[in-house]
Amino acid sequence: MASLNIPAVTLPPECEALRTKVRQFLKTASKSWTTYTRAASWMGYDAEFSRKLGQRGWIGMTWPKEVGGHERSFLERYVVQEELLAAGAPVGAHWTADRQSGPLLIRFGNERMRKTIVPKIASGEVFFCIGLSEPDSGSDLASVRTRAERTPEGWRINGSKIWTSKGHKCQYMIALFRTGRSDTDRHAGLSQFLVNLRSPDIEIRPIYDLTGDHHFNEVFFNNTLLPEDSMIGAEGAGWNQAGTELAYERSGPERYLTSIELLLQMLSAASPRNERQVVAIGRAVAEARTLRQMSLGVAGMLSRGEDPGVMAALVKELGTTFEQRIPVLAGDLFDIEAGDTGTDLGMALETVMLRAPAFSLRGGTREILRGIIARGLGLR
Repeated sequence: MASLNIPAVTLPPECEALRTKVRQFLKTASKSWTTYTRAASWMGYDAEFSRKLGQRGWIGMTWPKEVGGHERSFLERYVVQEELLAAGAPVGAHWTADRQSGPLLIRFGNERMRKTIVPKIASGEVFFCIGLSEPDSGSDLASVRTRAERTPEGWRINGSKIWTSKGHKCQYMIALFRTGRSDTDRHAGLSQFLVNLRSPDIEIRPIYDLTGDHHFNEVFFNNTLLPEDSMIGAEGAGWNQAGTELAYERSGPERYLTSIELLLQMLSAASPRNERQVVAIGRAVAEARTLRQMSLGVAGMLSRGEDPGVMAALVKELGTTFEQRIPVLAGDLFDIEAGDTGTDLGMALETVMLRAPAFSLRGGTREILRGIIARGLGLR
């Protein structure tokens, strides 16, 4: 049975020195950012900004130097992430590759992937999307139907993926395909592949969200040929590898800082004479502080080589619940409508409100996460 104890972490001096450098960089870089840019946060896309971060060594920070990394601590990486998110930096271009695709390739990828592709992630040159969800599958990844068939020429792929974030802007996808069958284990016969999205016979169709933005996509594989060495790890090991990948995704500061611009605008607009606003926002700030300590504690566990799987799921569940509550709280406390272009609060409210439904989906739905927590506690 897992413990829900997350040891407290005190950041060492080198982390605070790094924080100062990041803030100095962001002071200049953020001059042209609008309220909409800041409120979109890590869902915003700016390839040039990501390249600048790569040049400063702020992507792939914990990775081995032999694959383009910088061998810095998980806590130093956490500080950089925290400052970027607090500033509302448009980090969406490299975020997935830095957070999970790179670590997955370092751990399970072959020599070609590790030596030719991972260094380009660290330099901010190539970006990744995730190929897990499929039509009619929802969060049940064991029902994946897109097939990869081995042929003399390589792997032939037929099927589709859906809700693929930024797939139209990324060079690569890490995808989960079915390579075998099992009548007894639904999780068997799944393998992961590195997919070059510029390959022939791949079609990417846009899915527009409530804001009218093209963020999501459906990706179709029409007898697509992938090289023989495009499989990541062992054949049939895809289920466990995908679980490892998702663990990287669940506990970072983006799980409680996605709505931070709206919370900051609420703090700015609140009246110290309005007791209702003071009490409600004070509680929200206290909750954000608690989530920050939990998330930082998970980073500390990673730095010690511990497995934070259950705790990461807990942070993600509590964090996204908190973040979805912030726009509701803003609408309740202030006489303002989403999209009021006359105020920064209105613009931030619109941006966060329209994106908030997705917060509890990506990285594992609320139901999936609660199942992980329950199993970790021996309750099911």
